[in-house]
Amino acid sequence: MRSKDKFRGCLIGGAAGDALGYAVEFMEDADIFRKYGENGITDYELYKGTAQISDDTQMTLFTATGLLLGTTRGMFRGIMGAYEDYIRHSNKDWYRTQKEHYPLLEEYHYSWLVNVPELFSRRAPGNTCMSALGSSEKGSVKHPINRSKGCGGVMRVAPIGLYFSEKRMPIERSDMIGAEAAAITHGHELGWLPAAVLVHIIRHLIENDGETILAAVQDARFTLPDVYPEAEKMDVLQALLQKAIDLSKSELDDLDAIRQLGQGWVGEEALAIAVYCALKHSDSFEDAIVAAVNHSGDSDSTGAIAGNIMGAALGLQAIPEKYLDKLELRDVILELADDLFNDCQMEEYGDYEDPIWEAKYVRMDYQRLCSLRQRLLRFE
Repeated sequence: MRSKDKFRGCLIGGAAGDALGYAVEFMEDADIFRKYGENGITDYELYKGTAQISDDTQMTLFTATGLLLGTTRGMFRGIMGAYEDYIRHSNKDWYRTQKEHYPLLEEYHYSWLVNVPELFSRRAPGNTCMSALGSSEKGSVKHPINRSKGCGGVMRVAPIGLYFSEKRMPIERSDMIGAEAAAITHGHELGWLPAAVLVHIIRHLIENDGETILAAVQDARFTLPDVYPEAEKMDVLQALLQKAIDLSKSELDDLDAIRQLGQGWVGEEALAIAVYCALKHSDSFEDAIVAAVNHSGDSDSTGAIAGNIMGAALGLQAIPEKYLDKLELRDVILELADDLFNDCQMEEYGDYEDPIWEAKYVRMDYQRLCSLRQRLLRFE
């Protein structure tokens, strides 16, 4: 059953895992434990008092605005394009934040997030995402833009699983939207198949209150072969996910188990590491993300994906305060989680009005949004 707490938990959880892992991305595991002690990094490493998010969370937020922009245009105009097209346009806006300075000189854009100055910070953006989004080509599952299977596709799609929960859309269709969203930048099957799996896991957890993470993972594994029967690399992904499940039931310590799954630089490994950590520590958000980031490799991405899964399973209330305090853009992340939960309620010829929603998803004007909020506060 959908709950705002789980929507918030999923996005904040992903950002928390991302911020925790961002400090140790590119570090070897021996160096991590040498620097932070026998338990590795367990608390944020702050920069000017803030736990910084990376490009993983930045792109996740832009993906969320793409979904909401698509629905809002459909409600206002009675017709809309494919969701992946709006996601692509929003992700291209993210690309501009990495190449240009705030504020953007060109007035027209798709996402109101380009008016958030903090999102213009470059946090090790992936080369594949940058080159694909900077291209005029349009990547898709049927028309791959490249042969990359990096984890930059899977690490940003959690909002899709949230958004389509309990909507009149088969779960297989939302899985496909997740795959297409990843294929915008990552053309290899193992660049977009893990994204479909993550979307499925998130949606399953949101729709089936009380279901275990293992049940969600297994449902994804059983469903995806029917969605993509011709995928040549499905067996590779399935085998690695089964290995993650088996390792989660073993007596191995986390680091030794994760070493058997890889380093997380590629999509299937990042997903498998996150799944392992979520299964092994299914009742503890903190233990799951700590395990997910303390290894050699792409620690912020594995932390982000594990945090998405754990947040969707346990909700915001299960996330320790120390991972909420000092988290960069926490209020923006919570606001987008609430927008995904509430969705657009306005129609072209309807009587209901929401000036704040209109400012964000019709005018895409953050400054107007701030002005509206100030005026509303005066009347409270």
